[in-house]
Amino acid sequence: MTNQELYRHAKAVIPGGAGLLSKRPEMMAPDLYPPYFRSTKGCRVTDLDGREFIDFSTMGIGACLLGFNDEEVSEAVVKTVRDGSFSSLNPPEEVELADRLLAIHPWASWARFARGGGELAAVAIRVARATTGRSKVLIIGYHGWHDWYLAANLASPDELGGLWLKGLSPYGVPKELLGTALVCLHGDFESLERIFREHGDELAAVIAEPCRHEEPTTGFLEALRANCDRHGAMLVFDEITIGWRYRFGGSHLSFGVTPDLALFAKAMGNGHPIAAVIGNQKCFDGATKAFLSSTYWTERVGPAAALATIAKMERSHVAEKVNTFGHRVMRLWEEAANAVGLPLETTSRFGCLASFRFKTPAPNALRTLFTQLMLERGFLAGVGFYPSLVHGDAEFDLYAAAVREVFAILAPLAQEGEGAIRAALKGPEAHTTFQRLLK
Repeated sequence: MTNQELYRHAKAVIPGGAGLLSKRPEMMAPDLYPPYFRSTKGCRVTDLDGREFIDFSTMGIGACLLGFNDEEVSEAVVKTVRDGSFSSLNPPEEVELADRLLAIHPWASWARFARGGGELAAVAIRVARATTGRSKVLIIGYHGWHDWYLAANLASPDELGGLWLKGLSPYGVPKELLGTALVCLHGDFESLERIFREHGDELAAVIAEPCRHEEPTTGFLEALRANCDRHGAMLVFDEITIGWRYRFGGSHLSFGVTPDLALFAKAMGNGHPIAAVIGNQKCFDGATKAFLSSTYWTERVGPAAALATIAKMERSHVAEKVNTFGHRVMRLWEEAANAVGLPLETTSRFGCLASFRFKTPAPNALRTLFTQLMLERGFLAGVGFYPSLVHGDAEFDLYAAAVREVFAILAPLAQEGEGAIRAALKGPEAHTTFQRLLK
């Protein structure tokens, strides 16, 4: 079967076609974007049809900060598999990983492990509820698919979509959870104070990314900390995406505000499943008495991969390098667009999570066409870019040439309008759900 044939079959036997919404081809360029890969190395991906692409999109949805199939991480994983990755006993690597994380974060005194970011957020909320004996949670961003989070959409069909993410259906979430999840925008002091005034003594936790595409509003993280302290709620920082990319050890280390719990996943395993929640002594008893248990949380590959990944991230100064490279790419977008009169603006202040948007009629159709044309030139590319350690001068030069060529094609189409843009598409327009509007 070809890539597209297999995906059409997949949609008949796997609801949604794939386990991760962000990896569905419909999110990029329906019927054109390659659904499956055969092999990967560095920032290059070979798809099921044997075509090679250079990844200037999300590098595994942000998981492969060191690059795909990193030699050191892969060697650690292969050795672990050969020695035996699972048994009736526990892997000692998880203790070493706990010690490593606590050494990086002196404010923390314990760690628990899972294998995915969404389930890890659920673990943290369980711990916060066990610690405080309360049920309500204040949500400031995107934190996964579990009931505790999607309960916010029980209040209205798209409560979360009004702030961050559209299309997160609460179907299957018990209606009895109505009122347990409250929402607030990052930087909205007025709403924050109102919510704490009305619900502060009922809140188990506030969960937020410390930052996303720009530094937090001055004083906002401090306000979170002060309100949590005043009302006895736990402050949870979600570092799953921004974590190791912005700064080794997590973005919160740059802002001088210490949480009660912090979450790490994605880049920590460089493509191998591992997730960690670390917490302070205040939460230790809650983490001990809460029932948190899963067979595959005790497999050995995840901790082994994380130890190798963390060692290389620290040694290579990867955060500094990807931020520098990402800013270089954002300058390219701006200069290439200005040269041909294509209205565009960058939408991130952080190179590690570079992004832009078209300021044109039918911007979604235009970004679909951008992806289509970049595919034809051998690139996985969209309006967001997660740089990695393996993106270098050679890759930049190839990408820059393709971007300049494609922007020159897009500019006159954008001037002609929506009809001309859609006429150039070889497939349907990309889906627009799962939008991030958080800073």
